[in-house]
Amino acid sequence: MLPPEPTATPDALFNQSLAKGLQVLCAFQAGHRSLTLGDIAARTGMTKASAQRSVHTLQRLGYIGKHPSTQRFGLLPRVVELGFNYLEAHPLIAAAHSYLAQLARDSGETATLTEPNGDHMVYLAQVLTTQHIPVLTPVGTQVPMYASSCGRAYLSQWPDAQAQPWLERMPRPARTRATLTQVPDILARLQRCRDTGYATNCEELFLGDMGIAAPVLNLRGQVVGAVHVAPPTSRWRMDEAQARLAPLVVECARAISRLAPL
Repeated sequence: MLPPEPTATPDALFNQSLAKGLQVLCAFQAGHRSLTLGDIAARTGMTKASAQRSVHTLQRLGYIGKHPSTQRFGLLPRVVELGFNYLEAHPLIAAAHSYLAQLARDSGETATLTEPNGDHMVYLAQVLTTQHIPVLTPVGTQVPMYASSCGRAYLSQWPDAQAQPWLERMPRPARTRATLTQVPDILARLQRCRDTGYATNCEELFLGDMGIAAPVLNLRGQVVGAVHVAPPTSRWRMDEAQARLAPLVVECARAISRLAPL
């Protein structure tokens, strides 16, 4: 499903303390692996006192630790449990694994299963190639829908009347010089995916990296995710990748779709 529109409706059941704790966990990212208390307050928009209470609670629960020398905070391995529990219980991952492995073998490139998360696609499962890859994108990576092949494959299964307003609301910064950021241009790519069965991206997210993706549907014909391969420009031209890899990606997505739960 497409994400709901933002709403300001009051919610009496909303737990502010829990929300703040999750905000603190999300404040730690690749470029911010360790943070001071002041950093955490600034990145979450909390007061320093509120951030301190959340950090202290998360420390007691084993999700955050403090470095004894720098006195900076960082995530602890227990955080992985949260994501692993989701992946372990996800019915689509077990169904997709053998097909992803076959796609990786046949294509010689990394094969990935993704699903929507807000205005991004998150990597659920992946089978890596043994060849050099220019960009490391492990399970848990999130890429924006508007500029990724998997996001376009997912959005292509929605009519423009629904996809267009969502594209207009989401941020669409240019990640590289090749990134399409204008909604009409992206909508044209969605239509091309509907016509061909697959979506593409060429160096729109990362230089040296391409993507070819196809949508995954459940038994009701509803889109639930996408499969893609990431052929690098060092080994492929886009026309070659479309001719040789796109049929493999489409077939893999169709095979997974036949096993996708409702």
